[in-house]
Amino acid sequence: MAPRTLIAMRRKPRIPPSPLPQREGVDPVRVKLPQGGAWGTVRDHLVARLAAGDGVVDGMLDAGLIVGADGRPVERDTAYVPGMFVWFHRELPDEERVPFALDVVYRDEHIVVADKPHFLATTPRGSHVAETVLARLRRDLGIPELGAAHRLDRLTAGLVLFTVRPGERGAYQSLFRDKLVHKEYEAVATYDPEVALPRTVRSRILKERGLLAAREVAGEPNAVSRIELTEHRDGRGRYRLLPRTGQTHQLRVHMNALGLPILGDPLYPVVTDPGPAGDFRRPLQLLARVLEFTDPVTGHEHRFLSERVLTAWSAYEDWVR
Repeated sequence: MAPRTLIAMRRKPRIPPSPLPQREGVDPVRVKLPQGGAWGTVRDHLVARLAAGDGVVDGMLDAGLIVGADGRPVERDTAYVPGMFVWFHRELPDEERVPFALDVVYRDEHIVVADKPHFLATTPRGSHVAETVLARLRRDLGIPELGAAHRLDRLTAGLVLFTVRPGERGAYQSLFRDKLVHKEYEAVATYDPEVALPRTVRSRILKERGLLAAREVAGEPNAVSRIELTEHRDGRGRYRLLPRTGQTHQLRVHMNALGLPILGDPLYPVVTDPGPAGDFRRPLQLLARVLEFTDPVTGHEHRFLSERVLTAWSAYEDWVR
């Protein structure tokens, strides 16, 4: 068999473009019917897969809300075909509006760099869907194909990189995967003169599905952070944090392990009640301050700085204890 034929055989089947537009900056849900399914109709599979009950799926089908690749509504008796794609919009949750501005610090034909506020999730996930950085930017900038090159925790503020062209997204994502992005964070945390700084912290961090907090475990280190104290007053320190790796909650875990928990952290040292929805008084005092990299598409040297301030330092007298 010719090499070109072998290459063609290895290629993944092309995913059809979505026949449905975004809604509130959120993509429709895409479902691929698996091979080897024993369902007689698309309806039967969706009822089993979505665990939403017969009435919910039937209501969506009757209303024409579930469509195939050609954009035509799927009927209740549409036959199950392995490999077939269907699309529909999920019901958007009733989300609490994050009452802080989302700033764009840079935009060109390839990338958008946003300076996100605390409490705003980067991308749709779980109960945070339309009220996310990605959805807001898609709506405000009119770029439906905008995608995230990386993520920041919802509670962390600061710089996030987005890509304009889907075909270039992998090149920018590889910068983070290959540790080619220089990132600096700022934090306000407990001050302890007995903790010798600067230092580099190395440990193995495990984040288990279903648990809110990550933890350090024995084993080969997979998380490395440089911790520096820049100034201190009244029992609080201002810290410069340089992550060398990107484990979930890495900086928060390492600061807590040093006995210097970041102010406003609801998970470390202990998981605490985050308070009622809409309570934005105690943001996590962690900020992605600097993002620096060589653009893999244009070759330009980029260095971006967040304009945000951590209130526990700038207005510490008013910080809610």
